[in-house]
Amino acid sequence: MTELIQRILPAVQKPARYTGGEFNEIQKDPDDVRVRVAFCFPDTYEIGMSNVGMRILYGVMNEMDGVWCQRVFHPWGDMEKAMREHDLPLWALESQQPIRDFDMIAFTIGYEMAYSNVLNMLRLAGIPLRSKDRPGLQGIVFAGGVCTFNPEPLADFIDFFSLGEGEESTVEIVSLYDKAKAEGWGKEQFLLEVSKIPGVYVPSFYEHRYNEDGTLAEIIARPGAPKTITKRIVEDMDTAYWPTKMIVPSTEIVHDRANLEVFRGCIRGCRFCQAGFSCRPVRRKSPEVLYRQAVDMLENSGNNEITLSSLSTSDYRGLKEVTDELIPYCAQRKISLSVPSLRADNFSRELMEKLQAVRKTGLTFAPEAGTQRLRDVINKNLTEEEILSTCTQAFAGGWNNVKLYFMLGLPTETDEDVLGIADLVYKVILAWKANAVNKKRGLRVHVATAYFVPKPHTPFQWEQQITPDEYLRRCKLLKSHFYSKSIEYDYHAPDLSRLEAVMARGDRRLGAVLEEAVMNGARLDGWDEYFNYSIWFDALNKCGVDADFYTTRGYGEDELLAWDPIDVGVTKKFLLRERARAYESKVTPDCRQGCAGCGAQCLLKEVACDA
Repeated sequence: MTELIQRILPAVQKPARYTGGEFNEIQKDPDDVRVRVAFCFPDTYEIGMSNVGMRILYGVMNEMDGVWCQRVFHPWGDMEKAMREHDLPLWALESQQPIRDFDMIAFTIGYEMAYSNVLNMLRLAGIPLRSKDRPGLQGIVFAGGVCTFNPEPLADFIDFFSLGEGEESTVEIVSLYDKAKAEGWGKEQFLLEVSKIPGVYVPSFYEHRYNEDGTLAEIIARPGAPKTITKRIVEDMDTAYWPTKMIVPSTEIVHDRANLEVFRGCIRGCRFCQAGFSCRPVRRKSPEVLYRQAVDMLENSGNNEITLSSLSTSDYRGLKEVTDELIPYCAQRKISLSVPSLRADNFSRELMEKLQAVRKTGLTFAPEAGTQRLRDVINKNLTEEEILSTCTQAFAGGWNNVKLYFMLGLPTETDEDVLGIADLVYKVILAWKANAVNKKRGLRVHVATAYFVPKPHTPFQWEQQITPDEYLRRCKLLKSHFYSKSIEYDYHAPDLSRLEAVMARGDRRLGAVLEEAVMNGARLDGWDEYFNYSIWFDALNKCGVDADFYTTRGYGEDELLAWDPIDVGVTKKFLLRERARAYESKVTPDCRQGCAGCGAQCLLKEVACDA
């Protein structure tokens, strides 16, 4: 097989995607391995190798005795074509062995539009798609990641889901499999035992029944299966595993740098943000641990850039302390230190000037909405004064590029709110004209608008999505009010976001749609070069599934939701309260100003909770 791969490589783009052999790759003696895990990322090498979660769990599993975790990525179209022509099954990078021969096949899924890649990777591997067609213990397929907080569209294909953070649960799962393999268990016995591990959801143990109008009538758990599955979290971030000896990619990847996580969760509570609610509660690393991990990562990898990342990095209380330590270290070695996920209400020009000592970049902010009313609706906790004050500071400090991100189609949005984006952008331009220190370079304001997608486990999980035609009308309305040559405007095509909404709030009836679409060529849907909505349109029609049911219909507050058995720690009572406050344009203060009673603190041991 390796010889065949080598013959194919010269004919494809970026052959380093498929070879393995990178610096710090983990190799093991096959004779010492009892359990082989194919860790699959359902996108290309350069996307998957940028994923922090994959790096963490790759290290966690490979630290286990007798376990060898190997990486697998979705091939680009040219390689897939060559694989099919030569009958070459999908392989793992470390051993170059077909993954159909592995004990366990794990997926991490962070984006709904990767669902087709999950199925296509199984097809390329020669593994039956549906769980019921894989009767043995070998080739158990499981999945984790933020998308699995609504696992139902993939319920027919995945044997079980690992919900939440996997540093601890993955060890428990793989250890149980090691025991099952040694003792000769069958698949059914293993699934029954693995379902007893907290955070594990086995979809075949649950029956979904529907009303005549298509809504979900009831979810029936088989005897012994938990009615509610609560996600797992890591409580102590200082002692949690962190991959300081990271694999150095052999080809350029999307985030080609060391990436250091400073904390998990988010204090903000933006009502559209799935990650902000499903990743609660907030847990932080200490500055001392961060500094040590940063130095270890840089010295083990040779990277010339490091990023401090989290959902809202500038909210990290120890940011000044850790950057004060890291900046001299990085400056001396010409290493760029960056802090993304900035918020306009806590922007520090002094910090940014220090960070940009090695390389000056543009600034990015996400006001999300153009008017204060709508920012209050979504609980952005950000005022126009804060946005303009931040831009003023940046322009006075020498910045001439700013990116501003917004959404269109948010609940209660009107044309006045849409035009409020144009008004805000022009105020930013005026701030530059009044404060820029280098006007000869000119100003560039990049404005991007996304099509709002309602996501599970958020206060907006019940909302209607506006139609694609209405979204495009709002895009054109906004564009018609951008007159300055300094503005560069991009907006997302609606078909992709519409399909994302279908998958985000979908149920088990989408399994047939997924399979039909993949059989007809759907894959790499997150890439413009490959996304073909007509394939999905035809699949939906053939399977008798109405996309409007999951998008423009909206959901009733008393409606049973496909993801209701999944507990991310935030109560439905709290989400309903936040939805009501949204329609009243009431802001809920962030967690530092007082606990709003979302319930997530109950996930921590010995913490009282009144949610």
